[in-house]
This record gives sequence, structure tokens and C-alpha cells, in this order.
Amino acid sequence: MATIKPDVLVIGAGSGGLSVAAGAAQMGAHVVLLEGHKMGGDCLNYGCVPSKALLAASKVQMGYSAAKDYVQKAVATIAPHDSVERFEKLGVRVIKEFGSFISPTEVKAGDNIIRARRVVIATGSGPLIPKIPGLTDVPFYTNENIFDLREKPKHLLIIGGGPIGMEMAQAHRRLGCEVTVIEGQRALGKDDPEMSSIVLQSLRNDGITIVENTLAERILGKAGNIEVKTSHDSVKGSHLLVAVGRKINIEKLNLTAGGIDVRSCAIKVDEQLKTTNKRVYAIGDVVGGLQFTHVAGYHAGVIIRSMLFAFPAKAKTAHLPWATYTDPELAQVGLTQAQALSRYGEKLSIVRFDFAGSDRAITDSKIMGLIKVMVVKGRPVGASIVGAGAGDLIGLWSMAMANNLKMSAIASTVLPYPSMGEVNKRVVSAYFSPMLFDNIMVKRFVRLVQRFLP
Repeated sequence: MATIKPDVLVIGAGSGGLSVAAGAAQMGAHVVLLEGHKMGGDCLNYGCVPSKALLAASKVQMGYSAAKDYVQKAVATIAPHDSVERFEKLGVRVIKEFGSFISPTEVKAGDNIIRARRVVIATGSGPLIPKIPGLTDVPFYTNENIFDLREKPKHLLIIGGGPIGMEMAQAHRRLGCEVTVIEGQRALGKDDPEMSSIVLQSLRNDGITIVENTLAERILGKAGNIEVKTSHDSVKGSHLLVAVGRKINIEKLNLTAGGIDVRSCAIKVDEQLKTTNKRVYAIGDVVGGLQFTHVAGYHAGVIIRSMLFAFPAKAKTAHLPWATYTDPELAQVGLTQAQALSRYGEKLSIVRFDFAGSDRAITDSKIMGLIKVMVVKGRPVGASIVGAGAGDLIGLWSMAMANNLKMSAIASTVLPYPSMGEVNKRVVSAYFSPMLFDNIMVKRFVRLVQRFLP
């Protein structure tokens, strides 16, 4: 049994763990990285990369099998960036084993005992398998194996109407499958209802059946002939995809031995992302909250400042965006309209701009869209966007909120014409227009100035 004493031990080679390992090693720390499964984690192998590749493939004339080839090519192209070889060249010692705490200061991985100054848990999450009677008696797919399916489903049943379910629904529908989505509550329920309704209508226009407020109560059938009995009716299809949520990957960690608490299905951390064992940090999906690749990357930056430079660094959430990459896209940062109204009441201003007023949206025939910005005392506290490129457009509002910028800062920004980015400027104009053009005092002042100008 070998003993290793690095500065930093990272458990999990998903997006967050890789960011920590690469950053720490390149800054001179001795880093050990543990990964018992696939380098790149869920994002590369089962999540962001394959799902977006499948969505891209579904937008062009392509057969189902060819679309899956395209997905695998995209994953294979990105994989070297996350590979063992690349990280070893960066100076990281990669051990292809799962890690398990055997004490508050020691982690066992294969034949190695690792005693690190600091430990980072970045083991991510996996698909949650609901306890629906009959589910385990029939073949079903999750995001971890749906991309391996080569036979085009005749009728794909999807349990779960969140981002994963809706993205897969649209991709499969556009690849020629009949699709039914069954959701126990409101589909895309974490987003602004007005914005999500635009997306859902577009999906229904594509021919997708979306059944909301309906629980899947029992699964019957066999391969190629599956029936989902619901609280209202029953639906039959050829294939079943389960996309009801995520569960954190902690089963192999033996957290109790490490003195690490778990609360509400997530590892408990403080504002610095430290666990109840102050030598150990946890980042990304395992801490709950917003479970996205970019959030794990943000967490990595926070703890690197703390671990390597001893700078006080706290993880914040108000400026963290998310997006669903359906067509049209749906994006959010900060508070939704309902949340902002609840918190700020009459202090809140809500400004809107319809994509139909954008010259670029008109030239590209992408006028179905809307942006709403929630503003308090001249500063944005939330933004909701539905429409073409919403996932890109939301970035400006994340930056504004992260840096406490006022709406005037965005108004001063010059953007190229014609671009979809102008949508952000136009909604700012909608905020200032009443103050300038409907204000009698402004008009009187302008007339006064004109009298004295030469």
C-alpha cells in the first residue's frame, strides 16, 4: 500500500474537478486526481456535449443512426482535452480509481492511501431513477445510455418535462420519432411561466405531445411495447426515457469516515464551499442548487483562490445563469418576474422587448422571442429570455449582475448592427424611454436649453 502526500487531492474528473486540477497544477501545486470511470464526467460523455450535438444533428436532414455518429464524433473530438494524457502533461498525477475516505485526513484509492493538505469532492451527479412500480421490469433509457441507442424509436415516451426531457423530446421528434412527454407538474417548471409557455407551444407545434400535471404511476410491457399508466390515462410507446432529475454521486465516498455531513440530498458546505471537514471542499452538482457545468467551473475558481492563495472567497448564486437549448432557447439569470415581485413589490420595474422588433431577428426569420428584465433602483436583479440565441444573450445580464452594474452601463455599450445582441440594448431602451420621452420636466428643460443655444 503506497502513501501519497499531495497538496491537493481532487476526487472526480468531471468539469469542476478538471478545472481545479488543471488550475492548481499549473500554479505549482502537487495535485492528485482520482477518477474511477470516464474522464470528462457527465458533461462530456452523457450530458452537455452529446445532447447539444444531437440537437444540432436534428436541425438538418440526417438519419437517426447518422445523428448518433455525429454525437460520438463530437464527444471524441473534445475528449483529448479531458484526457489522462493531457492532465499528466500538466503535472497532475491521475489515478484511475474511485476514492473513499478512511479517516478525516485520508482517502483510499486502489492500492494508494492519499493524505492531502486539501481535498476537493467533485463527483457530480447521475440520473435519478424514480420508484415507479414496474419500471425496473422493462428496458428504459436515461441520459447515460440514450446516446448509445442506434435504432430509431417509433414512439419515444419521456417521463420528466425538465430541460433534459424537453431537449431530448425535440431532438427525437425532429429525427422522425413520435414523442410523448409526461410531467408530474408544470413542464419547464423552474422557468418563468410566460417564457416557458412559448417554448412548450413551439414543441407542440413540432408535433410533440406534452402531458402536464400527470404522474406516471405504473409501467407495463416489454421491449418495443411499453405502456405508462398515469394518474389520468395511459400512454403506449416503443421506447422509454426517464429524465425526472438528478441524484448526487456519493455512494463510494464513505463520507461519514471523512467527517462530512450530507443535508437535503447534498453535501453540506459553507459560503466558501468547505464541508463540515474544513480540509475538504465540495463543488458542482454534489452541493445541490444549480446543477450545471458552468456552475461547477465557477465553484472551481472560488476554491482555487482559497486553497492556493488563502484569499477569502465566497460562492454567490444571484449571477448564475442557466439555459435550455430547445428551439427557441430559454435562459434565465437571477430572479424571475414572480420572484422579483414577491421580494421587491412596488420597488420593482419590469421591462420587456419582443424579438419581433429586432431587425436581425426579422432578417433571420427568428421573431418568436421575448426578453424581460427585472430592475430595482436602476440595477437588474433578474433577466428571462426566450428566443434564438437566448443562451448567448443571457451572458450580458450575468455579467451586469456579477459586477453590480446599472442599466445605464448597458445603455452605454455599443453593439454591432444588425446583431441579436441588440435585443439586450433594446430592452434597456424600453427601461429609459418613459423617463426621457414621457417626462414633462425633461421636455421643459430641453426647450429651455434650446432658447439659449446660439
